[in-house]
Amino acid sequence: MLHINDLTFRMEGRLLLDHVTAALPPGQKIGFVGRNGTGKSTLLKVITGEYITETGGVSYPKNWRVGMVRQEVLAGPTTLLDTVLAADLERASLLTEAETATDPNRIAEIHTRLSDMGAHAAPARAAEILAGLGFDEVAQAKPCSDFSGGWRMRVALAAVLFSEPDLLLLDEPTNYLDLEGTIWLEDYLKSYPYTVLIVSHDRDLLNNVAEGILHLEHKKLTFYSGNYDRFDRTRREKLMLQMSMKKKQEDARRHMEEFVERFKAKASKARQAQSRMKALAKMEPIADILNERVMPFRFPAPDKPLASPIIRLEHASVGYDPEKPVLTKLDLRIDQDDRIALLGANGNGKSTFAKLLCDRLQVSAGNKYDSKKLRIAYFAQHQLDELGMAETPYEHFRTLVPTATQAQTRAIAGSYGFGADKADTPVEKLSGGEKARLLFAIATYHKPHMIILDEPTNHLDVDSREALVMAINDYDGAFILISHDRHLVETCADRLWLVADGTVSPYDGDLDDYRKWLLDPARRIRPMAPDEEGSEDSEPAAPRPSNDKKEARRIAAQKREQNAPLKKKAQALEKEVEKLQADIAKLDAKLADGAALEGKADEASKLAKARADTLRALAAAEDKWLEAVAAYDEAMAS
Repeated sequence: MLHINDLTFRMEGRLLLDHVTAALPPGQKIGFVGRNGTGKSTLLKVITGEYITETGGVSYPKNWRVGMVRQEVLAGPTTLLDTVLAADLERASLLTEAETATDPNRIAEIHTRLSDMGAHAAPARAAEILAGLGFDEVAQAKPCSDFSGGWRMRVALAAVLFSEPDLLLLDEPTNYLDLEGTIWLEDYLKSYPYTVLIVSHDRDLLNNVAEGILHLEHKKLTFYSGNYDRFDRTRREKLMLQMSMKKKQEDARRHMEEFVERFKAKASKARQAQSRMKALAKMEPIADILNERVMPFRFPAPDKPLASPIIRLEHASVGYDPEKPVLTKLDLRIDQDDRIALLGANGNGKSTFAKLLCDRLQVSAGNKYDSKKLRIAYFAQHQLDELGMAETPYEHFRTLVPTATQAQTRAIAGSYGFGADKADTPVEKLSGGEKARLLFAIATYHKPHMIILDEPTNHLDVDSREALVMAINDYDGAFILISHDRHLVETCADRLWLVADGTVSPYDGDLDDYRKWLLDPARRIRPMAPDEEGSEDSEPAAPRPSNDKKEARRIAAQKREQNAPLKKKAQALEKEVEKLQADIAKLDAKLADGAALEGKADEASKLAKARADTLRALAAAEDKWLEAVAAYDEAMAS
């Protein structure tokens, strides 16, 4: 069992962990959650002995091996397979010793131990792990130096999984994985035989793998049994109970204080008053619920929607070398209300396709048609490095809107979550989530008709991801998503496109169908379309969607198109309601200014009449708006 005992830790004078205590059951998979910057990664490094605590410490059985992904794999000449095999230090040591040992008894001991630990099967097991994380047989034989940092992080993950430590520590392991790798990792961890502590903001991973949740909040640790959904439900109930108890305590305190105040001077009640005063002194206040509010994301809708399709591809090809296209045979269309998620392993061309859509790459063959008025916002993780690290958010917004006054620029920054405390902070000192928020704001400020998000959640915690879901679903334009976060895909996308075998085509299943296909040991190349015939030598086709999901999506898209006028009417009426509410607020402000209206009875009367007229107009507009919303909801539900 892993024990965390009265542990206190400070980082550069800042208190992160304040006398925390927890005991984690052995052999379980524990999700470790909390807002970004609260100290989750720090605690993992305390467990490995990298950081020294101020008080308390961590204990676990002496024979336990602890494994954590190294931040960087050496970019040397060693092959990926050999790098992973070397992670099992005992096996590597025994094999080395076997080459030089001369004592027959020792040689026998070495081979017995190698047999007991299944050393002969180690290469196959290492290859299986690498394959699950996206490395085929050819890639496994290549040196680490041939791969970028992100791919080498996958090798580091493969190495620690292969070594099978008794305590496996994983810190956001899916950040360097695609959806395919994430699904494989989830399946692998389910059957992992030892203790796992995993820092993650991936709800699906935590729901499907975790048997307990360790929550870090307000510098304290709390352990909850069950998966993430159960933790979330239990915590909400706990907060509601805490609110109720706090209200009852405040009522009791107020009653006692009133009694003491009334009777402390009366001899007949003096003893009771003194007793109540002592009770008040001993009453431990119930802590306030400090809800760390997440600023909403905001994606402004285009001023004027374009006619569909907004993009059409005909027999198109694209790549970085005209002679070697990455994608070919592209025959697709994107409509103004499309919500599309791209499936496919990293390296298949998802980002290449996204760059084609936003004109960062041009077709090398075929045709691409779009409107000259089309505005596209593109977000990718690598763009975080393109922000001016020494500049502040205020300076970035100043560059974005050069004609705005200082007050207007600060108001714009504030509307995107950069208030006075953050607007003047250099970007290099912002958290990863704050940098992503700034990049979202810069990319979407000019009201795009389509937004392309390439792995947008890597630096966002669970609450921020939920805020992103709401912003995407409130956005009125087209939307293209590349993400390993299944919760984001399932809640935002209503169409799936598969990027595989050098092309992009609609995928007619859902994520459950896709997951089943990915984990099918018989598969070899790709999921076939439901109408594609296969021979006995062909890999199994992806399962056909149940309940005719393709037809359901087609009907949903048709309904949205048919009911677009109703939605537009409801939105127009909502804006009218908001305008009338603003007008009333302005009139109230004028009527409240007694100094300005002194001696101006006629003007005051006119303002009062205007307010009454505006109130009547507001009531009528609200009725029309509610009727329009009901009509739209009824039409969509029918």
